[in-house]
Amino acid sequence: MKITIENTTKMVTITFGRAEIQARVWEGETESGIKVACLIPRIAADGAADQSQFERELEKQGAPTMGEVCPQRMLL
Repeated sequence: MKITIENTTKMVTITFGRAEIQARVWEGETESGIKVACLIPRIAADGAADQSQFERELEKQGAPTMGEVCPQRMLL
């Protein structure tokens, strides 16, 4: 499966037992058009490459469009 996602301004807290992780909500869709939301706590580019364009694109954030992103029953 391939998905195309864009970052949003929304941040969520994911709780695993006693640990809490902050994650940014990214929204997008699959190749077949199914809307998805992804909770991404970290993202990085190849350290050997010029990251200036990556960093500029990462700063662009849109408003979230989906409602509840990830009910607790959906967490792995």
